[in-house]
Amino acid sequence: METFQIIILLLDATFRIATPLILAALAGMFSERAGVVDIGLEGKMLGAAFAAAAVAAVSGSAWVGLGAGILTSIALSMLHAYACVTHKGNQVVSGMAINIVVAGLSPTLAYAWFSMGGQTPPLGGDARFKSIVLPYAETARDVPVIGYIYAELISNHNIIVYMAIAAVPICAWILYKTRFGLRVRAVGENPHAVDTAGISVDWLRYKALIMTGFLCGISGSYLSTAHGAGFIRDMTAGKGYLALAALIFGKWRPVPTLFACLLFAFTDAVQARLQGVELPIVGVIPVQFIQALPYILTVLLLAGFVGKAQPPKSIGEPYIKER
Repeated sequence: METFQIIILLLDATFRIATPLILAALAGMFSERAGVVDIGLEGKMLGAAFAAAAVAAVSGSAWVGLGAGILTSIALSMLHAYACVTHKGNQVVSGMAINIVVAGLSPTLAYAWFSMGGQTPPLGGDARFKSIVLPYAETARDVPVIGYIYAELISNHNIIVYMAIAAVPICAWILYKTRFGLRVRAVGENPHAVDTAGISVDWLRYKALIMTGFLCGISGSYLSTAHGAGFIRDMTAGKGYLALAALIFGKWRPVPTLFACLLFAFTDAVQARLQGVELPIVGVIPVQFIQALPYILTVLLLAGFVGKAQPPKSIGEPYIKER
């Protein structure tokens, strides 16, 4: 039973860690399927995390903080669109510029506003999303296997975790079953054909990037108002890049991307449990190596699969309308 409990707790941690990755990867899916490379997922997440924590600390409401995080992320996404779609700039350079600016600006503003060394005040009460206990979860806990899974694995997550799970089928439906999704996929594959049909390529890419900003805003807000209790410097810790790697590994499709995010999150959950644990033959593995496991896995997977993954044909190419 103890082994079973450890597995359930690992899976529970996997869901919590995977939540920002899933939301950010789905965000990147919309922009990249529309033909816009978005390496700035990291910056949008970090900006949203800061805005959400700062506003939640002042207003005392996690929901108001979430709204601020989403608006901040959409604003950054529109900045990316303005540089890359309107002015046909280099998409990778624009994304990296957003990452660098936000990484420096957010702790600077936090220091100026709160004088706490680049952090926001600790969040508590209604300023933070709390875990939701589903009906009969505590009563069912004593029921062998199924009750423990329901009480520990399905229940006791905050609302953004459930939102991330629901976002996968919703985004898949939008991408594959709606007119907007069809046009997004078409503009990433053949923008000339979309333009010939009388549809604005630039406006479609703007709308796709609004979706990217919306989902990235929820992802970043989760880190500071749900998973954590406030903003700290560089709290995204490369999760935007991991989400981008998961998107590539999942071949820009929602369900395979979900599994890639869960795989990366599982390695992160395992590394947290392996720290300081003495293993047979090898003994205690250095903490630094264990912490690097998710990133090592990312490099290995991309080294093996990036050549096989076929991105949208027009990704990274600015569309210049023929006269």
